[in-house]
Amino acid sequence: MTPPEDRRIVAPPAGAAGGRLDRVLADALPDLSRTRVRRLIETGSVSLGRGGTIEEPSYRVKPGQSFAVIVPESADPRPAGEPIPLTVVYEDEDLIVVDKKAGLVVHPAPGNPDGTLVNALIAHCGASLSGIGGVRRPGIVHRLDKETSGLMVAAKNDRSHAALAAQFKARSIDRAYTAFAWGAPARPSGEIEGNIGRSARNRKKMAVLASGGRPALTRYRTVTRLGEAASRL
Repeated sequence: MTPPEDRRIVAPPAGAAGGRLDRVLADALPDLSRTRVRRLIETGSVSLGRGGTIEEPSYRVKPGQSFAVIVPESADPRPAGEPIPLTVVYEDEDLIVVDKKAGLVVHPAPGNPDGTLVNALIAHCGASLSGIGGVRRPGIVHRLDKETSGLMVAAKNDRSHAALAAQFKARSIDRAYTAFAWGAPARPSGEIEGNIGRSARNRKKMAVLASGGRPALTRYRTVTRLGEAASRL
């Protein structure tokens, strides 16, 4: 039997006029991520209250408009726990901090359906692991690239997940990295600021964009110069 569709009507406030449709809907539907909202728009699940389907996430909302959003039941399979060794740095009843090794994918995705940090966390934490981050990303509030090692914090219940997510969104959490880079910066320390988004040349890579993307600020300091060939930052 087909489950009844989840149909929601969103009437944005007057102050939302001129904003991007995906952002306006994500603000109005806090249980859906902006990525999920964007996919709903692109797959024809969003329409004007009195009009046709809108399939462009960047559509600009006009005064007085309302939108119908159809949210299909999630078909994502639930990842299973796997006995993958974890290096636990800290753990209490609310959160866990692990030292992710290089080569470990954070959460299931196309090409990596299992063998991820999420699978390891489910096995380690059991039923206490928060599901508020989505079926495929329980407890995850941030990520590291597959080949990047380092500390990751995961929530073990809804309360801590909401609190951590709010801190990451407000940027009240600082993240520090150690990296080796080819060459050496002209200045031993400084700041790099710009908007980061998908590269137009290679969609698998991120790049600094002239428009769009998300604001990002990186402060760097040169720790060691290895001649002119490389440096540790």
